[in-house]
Amino acid sequence: MRATDTTNPEYFHKVVDCQYACPAHTPVPAYIRLIAQQRYTDAYLINWESNVFPGVLGRTCDRPCEPACRRGRVEEEPVAICRLKRVAADFKDEVAGLLPKAGPPNGKKVALIGAGPASLTVARDLAPLGYELHLYDEQAKGGGFMRSQIPSFRLPESVLDEEIGYILDMGITTVFNTYVDSMADMLTKGYDAVFVGSGAPKGRDLPKLPGRKEADANIHIGINWLANVAFEHIKEIGKRVIVLGGGNTAMDCCRTSRRLGGEDVKVIVRSPFEDMKASPWEKEDAMHEGIPIIDNHVPREFVVEDGKLVGMTFGKVKAVYHRDGRRELVPTGEEPEFFPCDDVLVAIGQENAFPWIEKETGIRFTSWGTPIINDDETFQSTRKEVFFGGDSAFGPSNIITAVAHGHKAAVSIDLYCHGKDLSKRPPPDVTLVGQKMGIHEWSYDSIPITDERKIVPLEDLKKSLSDRMVEVELGFDPETAFIEAERCLNCDAQTVFTDSNCIECDACADICPTSCITFTQNAPEKELRGKLMVPAENAEQDLYVSGKLTTGRVMVKDEDVCLHCGLCAERCPTAAWDMQMFFYNVAKASPNLVDVK
Repeated sequence: MRATDTTNPEYFHKVVDCQYACPAHTPVPAYIRLIAQQRYTDAYLINWESNVFPGVLGRTCDRPCEPACRRGRVEEEPVAICRLKRVAADFKDEVAGLLPKAGPPNGKKVALIGAGPASLTVARDLAPLGYELHLYDEQAKGGGFMRSQIPSFRLPESVLDEEIGYILDMGITTVFNTYVDSMADMLTKGYDAVFVGSGAPKGRDLPKLPGRKEADANIHIGINWLANVAFEHIKEIGKRVIVLGGGNTAMDCCRTSRRLGGEDVKVIVRSPFEDMKASPWEKEDAMHEGIPIIDNHVPREFVVEDGKLVGMTFGKVKAVYHRDGRRELVPTGEEPEFFPCDDVLVAIGQENAFPWIEKETGIRFTSWGTPIINDDETFQSTRKEVFFGGDSAFGPSNIITAVAHGHKAAVSIDLYCHGKDLSKRPPPDVTLVGQKMGIHEWSYDSIPITDERKIVPLEDLKKSLSDRMVEVELGFDPETAFIEAERCLNCDAQTVFTDSNCIECDACADICPTSCITFTQNAPEKELRGKLMVPAENAEQDLYVSGKLTTGRVMVKDEDVCLHCGLCAERCPTAAWDMQMFFYNVAKASPNLVDVK
């Protein structure tokens, strides 16, 4: 293998597994260390720089970082990264004075259609550069699906208002209570660019299921129903409720139903429980509130008697998994099962809907209804001045993905408005700084601790079920947050090897607690992985390979199992090893919006 090029910022970025897994590449270990130091405001600002909505995401994020967390490789549970993000938001000081303001006007004007997380991110990134930004939305306030589809018991309105307010206070012109019904008309308004962040606003239905038309009054599309509850158009539901679907929207529907009068609420899903799209914790929360999840049941009919919905029948199936990975739901041959109900909430998915974008605009769409865009870096459509992002680009996803899209689209819009090549993206902001404070002392807590993951306390169940505005999760207190933060293995403290200093004494290999360092003869990667002291089986994580050493051997470190404890650097007699803090800030149109020292 070739010697590892550690000057490539993406190498060490990939080693920080949690940050690499985050679509917005939030510097997770950096803000967790600040929480352990009770520097909550600084931790919040680091979050805000990359993910824009720390308080919102600290409650609602899908947590792609946590399955990637290295702590989960040495014990059962990863660090509670998401809930620590909320700690930064809960305990920060006033930050408004620390955030950037609108920059001097640059003469460019941009329309943002839809006030969800993608558009708000674009606005946040472009405002300091002096763009005149017009934000359109049919709702009375910004937030998009964060406001209309996430229940208040998960995301209090005050948190949403605060973090959206930080962006709107940057001089954004808001055009609320306005449904944009013509892209052709929008393109005549003199905008230099248009960003579409209107989400995936159409909920899927079961129009061909027998009884659907007759029972229409008591069948509700999940996302529309949640929006009507959020805006207080709906305040109650029948006592017996069936929720169809296995995603997070279905979990929000069933839990909201319990708070609006549903006494017998069931989630019924086609797939096996393990295959449901809902996050594991969302399923746990629903079951904690007494809501059963009945899997492997396919809807057959809405049963109507005397013109009124009385229940549904379902066919029982089992999942058969084929060698090519395809899953097939096969009928078991059992009799259909009947479940009585007063109302049904259909939460079986969402899809894009662009009836307001005319063909003559030159904006083209795929057969799936998603826009044809150049690539997932530029987000430019087939009409060069129109960009898409968030759910409107590729279909339903999550908040943090929409934020990542917003960052990239803002870069593209800035390049486009200045006549530059959209493919020439700005580099990330990267630093790599030594952490030595003494021969055996580092500027961070390098010794891994053995505490188990802390559980977030919940509000009393009776109280939370009686009022949909009562937040269920109470969050960590500072003491618990400190203990949880200390579980972080500081994966951004990189082990940096200087082969010219190495005398091949093997001291580092001897002391390594995970036996991730091996001195051996070089070989092709597959062979080399098998030759290590402990074979490196995770091919998705790189090997750190040195240049040729004096004996002709190379040093090989398996990045997959390194604990970043620094023992190799402490033991090394020649300083061939060093611990250097790696900080990676994703490329944005407005780099370094806040200053954290």
